Amino acid sequence: MHFSLTAKYTDHTTVMSTKQSDHQALYRKYRPNAWDEVLGQDHVVKALTGAIAQGKIAHAYLFAGSRGTGKTSIARIFARVIGTSDTDLNEIDAASNRGIDDVRALRESVQTLPFESPYKVYIIDEVHMLTKEAFNALLKTLEEPPHFVIFILATTELNKVPETIVSRCQTFTFKKPTQTILKELVLDVARREGYKIDPASAELVALLGDGSFRDTHGVLQKVLSSTEGKTVTPDEVERITGAPKTVLVNDLLVGAATGDTERALQAIRTARDENVDMKTFAKLLLRKMRAALLMRFDAGYASRMAEEFTEEDAGFLKKLAGDKTARLTSDTVIAFLDAHDRIGSSAIPELPLELAVIQLVEKK
Repeated sequence: MHFSLTAKYTDHTTVMSTKQSDHQALYRKYRPNAWDEVLGQDHVVKALTGAIAQGKIAHAYLFAGSRGTGKTSIARIFARVIGTSDTDLNEIDAASNRGIDDVRALRESVQTLPFESPYKVYIIDEVHMLTKEAFNALLKTLEEPPHFVIFILATTELNKVPETIVSRCQTFTFKKPTQTILKELVLDVARREGYKIDPASAELVALLGDGSFRDTHGVLQKVLSSTEGKTVTPDEVERITGAPKTVLVNDLLVGAATGDTERALQAIRTARDENVDMKTFAKLLLRKMRAALLMRFDAGYASRMAEEFTEEDAGFLKKLAGDKTARLTSDTVIAFLDAHDRIGSSAIPELPLELAVIQLVEKK
């Protein structure tokens, strides 16, 4: 057969040597292995557990969502809960097995009875990568599958999956985890790995994870493997990940808020010269800009600053928020929100940020 029909689980109870555990990727080591370990997808878990409890298991599911949101992990948990053993669980990478011959091989495979389980489960990852001919062949199998076969299709690009396929599946949309969920994940994993990480450092790692459990684990692993000792500070996260230095973000914020165009533009130029990712630079700026603006209108927000920022940054933001001459308004935030959204499509990555600074001066 052309398909690589393999079943691999990450079992938290598996006994490993210390050396093996140290070299295991964090996203594999801490991949959810049961429903109560799944984070940020309560709507999916509730629907699937309800269907299982009522005996209303569909023959085909479609999990759609951005990378690293837990689609494959939940598919594996689902298969295990309905009694599918490793030998009857088949995982297929559609990016590598995308042709009609591969799907024909799959169609032959589904006709054989399970080895030792009530169901045979086929998880097809990146299903949108299948060719048109392969989709047509898969459609015939989805229309009339054997009663013991369950398909779980996963995709990061639902718009590329033909409607004929979508209509044959129960579709679940996976949400990006919130910043709070990712921060708590970082704090928990760091603790379990024997490291002490302060809330501000965890917040920065979570932000760099960009809405992905897998990417957040990856950033954290890079930090933990490179930090000296067992304590992680924001300075170390910046140094190890290449995140923009605090002073650059603060300079841009002050320059934008006070009309000091030269200071703001210099901060952008320095970030460019240091090969800082402009999208990340804008995101860190917006995070601080939002905090300073909220402090002006929400007296209780200042008490939560310690959970998001270092003591030094919290003091800086309180001072900026209290400066009545600073042009820290919703228009300022909107200008940089627009800049953030345009960075990815700009031929010159720093240009949207520069324009935002200049536009604020022109409006004065």
